[in-house]
Amino acid sequence: MTHPTTPDNVWHTKIAARIHDPAEKALVLMRDPAGHENGTSLALSRLMGLRNYSETDDADQRTLSALLFKASLPTGMYKTVQRADWWAAAADRPQWPMQALDVTTKTGQEVTLKVAPGSQVRFSSQPVLIHPLTGQQIDLGQLKDTEVADIKERSLDHHLGLLKSLGIQGDQPHDMRRTLLALWRFAPELSEEQDNGTLGALWHQLPADTRVPDHSIWDHLDLTSAFAGAFAADPQQEVALLTVSLGPVQSFIAAARSTSDLWAGSHLLSRLAWECMRPLCEALGPDAVLFPRLRGIPQVDLWLRDQMHLPADLFKDCEWQKGATDANPLFSAALPNRFVAVVPASQAQAIAQQCEQAVREWLQSTGQDVVNRLLDAAGLNTGAEQHCHQQMREQLAGFPEVHWATVPFSLIHPRNADKQNNLDTTQLSAAMAPFFGVSPDQPSGFLSSPAWQVLKDDMAWDNKTTFWSPNPGTLYPAVFDLAERALAAAKASRTFSQLPQHGWRCSLTGESEWLTTDPAQLQKSYRQQKDTLWAKVHQAKKSWAKAGEHLGGLSALKRLWPTVFADQVSQATGKACGRFVVSTHTMALASHLEQWLASGAPAQQDFSQACKDLDPESVALPRRLMRHDQNHVADAKVLPGLLEAARDSDDETAYAETQKVVRNTLGLDKLETYYSLIMMDGDRMGAILSGDTATHTAIPYRDSFHPNVQKGFDAQADQHKALKAYGDQPRAISPNRHLAISGALNDFSQIVVRHVVEQEHLGRVIYAGGDDVLAMLPTADLLNTMQRLRHAYSGSAPQDAQTDWGMVRDRQGDVREQLVLNKGFAWLNGRLMRMMGEHATASTGAIVAHHQAPLGAVLQELRAAEKRAKNEGGRNAFSITIVKRSGGALYLTEKWGEPVDLLQDLIGFLRADGTSSRAVFNSLEWMRDLPEPTDSATTEMLASLLAYQLDRQAKGSANAQAPELAQRLAQLCAAQVRRQERKGLNWLANFMGVAEFLARETRTGYTTANTHTTTESTEANA
Repeated sequence: MTHPTTPDNVWHTKIAARIHDPAEKALVLMRDPAGHENGTSLALSRLMGLRNYSETDDADQRTLSALLFKASLPTGMYKTVQRADWWAAAADRPQWPMQALDVTTKTGQEVTLKVAPGSQVRFSSQPVLIHPLTGQQIDLGQLKDTEVADIKERSLDHHLGLLKSLGIQGDQPHDMRRTLLALWRFAPELSEEQDNGTLGALWHQLPADTRVPDHSIWDHLDLTSAFAGAFAADPQQEVALLTVSLGPVQSFIAAARSTSDLWAGSHLLSRLAWECMRPLCEALGPDAVLFPRLRGIPQVDLWLRDQMHLPADLFKDCEWQKGATDANPLFSAALPNRFVAVVPASQAQAIAQQCEQAVREWLQSTGQDVVNRLLDAAGLNTGAEQHCHQQMREQLAGFPEVHWATVPFSLIHPRNADKQNNLDTTQLSAAMAPFFGVSPDQPSGFLSSPAWQVLKDDMAWDNKTTFWSPNPGTLYPAVFDLAERALAAAKASRTFSQLPQHGWRCSLTGESEWLTTDPAQLQKSYRQQKDTLWAKVHQAKKSWAKAGEHLGGLSALKRLWPTVFADQVSQATGKACGRFVVSTHTMALASHLEQWLASGAPAQQDFSQACKDLDPESVALPRRLMRHDQNHVADAKVLPGLLEAARDSDDETAYAETQKVVRNTLGLDKLETYYSLIMMDGDRMGAILSGDTATHTAIPYRDSFHPNVQKGFDAQADQHKALKAYGDQPRAISPNRHLAISGALNDFSQIVVRHVVEQEHLGRVIYAGGDDVLAMLPTADLLNTMQRLRHAYSGSAPQDAQTDWGMVRDRQGDVREQLVLNKGFAWLNGRLMRMMGEHATASTGAIVAHHQAPLGAVLQELRAAEKRAKNEGGRNAFSITIVKRSGGALYLTEKWGEPVDLLQDLIGFLRADGTSSRAVFNSLEWMRDLPEPTDSATTEMLASLLAYQLDRQAKGSANAQAPELAQRLAQLCAAQVRRQERKGLNWLANFMGVAEFLARETRTGYTTANTHTTTESTEANA
């Protein structure tokens, strides 16, 4: 697909917008006599030849606005950048009363300056960051140890290195788009050999405005560049908000027979999202996308290097460059199925259509590659067009569904064009009216909110004091809301074109014909034929087709996607990468494998023989296991593969014999056969994005201020009711609120989730994008991982509540490689990251299932568990389903906090040496005859009987825990009765049953012939 070339003036304008403020602004304000604009921004403008200047120029003229904009840019371009900066600042920063002061300059000229009394902040002395969704403050200690000259020099050196890597020298022409992309991607990533006052750790969180330290300078520069580029690309200098959504999501992912299919569906959907965004990024730059944030996404990095031709050396420290193993971040599904972007208003429809066309063309091309691979494997590729090529084209037509909506900011008319204020919202109000069921002249949505009622009118002041008058950027909340409602309407009115399917259907989905080289074969069951394309593929590539499987186009694409993408990773890294296979056997055995590797991985002779006989594929291992000796890791990858190969063989005795080989190799009497899946989803994300006050994530304007500014603001607010009302209003949503949310979700899903699941625990991330997480875990790690992810999402963990951020910043103590979570922020490996904050909650569904249970049924139960957490649990909850191999299931739905802690403590008690699981079974037996704990007497009776049974079946140190555990169990059971008239004893039976199941020895990873067992705990994995 070809795209019109974006004029250089657009990229030139975006570069000017990106460097209009220096990155080090927060650290030099009120410390540098030259002013913040006389730092890196000035030096960069010199380096790129934006102006030939004289060292003898008046110092007052060598500021960024004088040198770079007014003096070096055409007037129109300067105005565009200025307008973009105004919009971005007005949208993101609360304002203060400004007092007019008359002063006399050195030349004797009388001028009037506007100052904001009580709003000065020396960030180096009081470095405080504020969480934009909670108002919580973190004090970073002091930054005075970093000198102004040193800060400016290091900032300049960092940017200078980027530009030199691009070959930019003086006035020589250079590729403006390439320069913009390099600045966007790598300017926020400061890497230093020495810590130098920990500037590197704070670099990407430095605030854009020290008075409102709740969004970074990089967020502000991204937004200013997005507005400026869209303005410059539009003949009328008008911009629009574009929202795009891809689907279907759940049905596409759920059509899976194996965890490899499950991963493929999630990863392929993420890739489709990127291919849809790519034309927009090529035309306007990735900073035009406000949600999700694309910086640091491995697939985007690959595009920057290979298609935008950024120097490969810039990416040398990226994790995805370091290896071609299946732990490479490229294998993570990183992007959600929707995005929001700022685009030129006149091109909005064309850009949306280009995005839709691009993603479908990419999918069609990939589909034809899959068909050719199948034909090659079957030995049927003649090089000519065959029936399966046409089938693939027809079955992929119209997929994915792409819905979009666009809303122009021109619906807001500034009556004062020069100042961009005195807004006329008549057209915007009329456009919003149908969605709210009101008349066109009646304000609705954000236009009827208390916040806008305060903001829209100038406040009356005395003593030469004025307040702020909003510009169109302030009405981002209304434009975004309108775009979201228009998108929902577009989805509701979508039309379908049915594809006639006459023959036998796909054995996985039952929706489309299976691919064939001979259409006559579709007229009878594939079970009656042995010469089909799929029968031959099965003989050659069993991982592509199980015995009897005959797949349609989409199913075939998902089945081969792990192979196709592994080839792409191999090409990208220059290293061979095996097919990406996620095995349920791997998860079930993960704890055992870790113990085996830690003991030196002793292998038996029958292991080598089994490998020769079955020729198993290597499987993907939990990332934590990859730390061990690579020769041993290679054997560990084969052990679960042996079980897979034996299960798929035609030899009925092979599986039992292979199980014995694996047991002997691992030194076990019994193998764990259960694994777990978790599905986590942020609660009310749409409401958080829209600034709904019910989520408690829309903080008052006053709470956004630095503590020093709050004092000055309060002093003036005490004298002016309108100002106090303004300060008390929940802060309206803005582009940078969305950038902040997107950045937090990005860091959570791409960095923190992987660390928690794959470094702290033995799991594998199947999907992590935004607030959605799908991961597979060994059962032993289930509860800890669920709780840890919940804490990480909000950026608050009980064990880190007393964290001294000054200590963490200075890297004192053993925190360098630990994940620290406090006040809505996370610290990991020298990086400070914003999470979603304490008011943002998440719900998790979890399932524990036998590794041979049909994955489709397991996923159905998993989704049901997540819905129970949201509905029955009332959000901010978890729900666990345990599906037993012998039949029956256990269900537990509860809130986070004490229920999780109690469950873990009870499991620890039951796992203690000398404790029998009869403590649970006996309790369940006599519990049937007890009354519900409806008052203190029945509650105490329940606690007493529980304490008796727990104590009776425990030995050693576990005895001392029995009374406290019993009391906590009884209290929580009574709470169930008080809440929604639940049957507390039924709840308690499930609670204790879940604990007993999760406490069984095979779940610890230490089960050997010498381990103490009890009758109940050695049941056949019931």
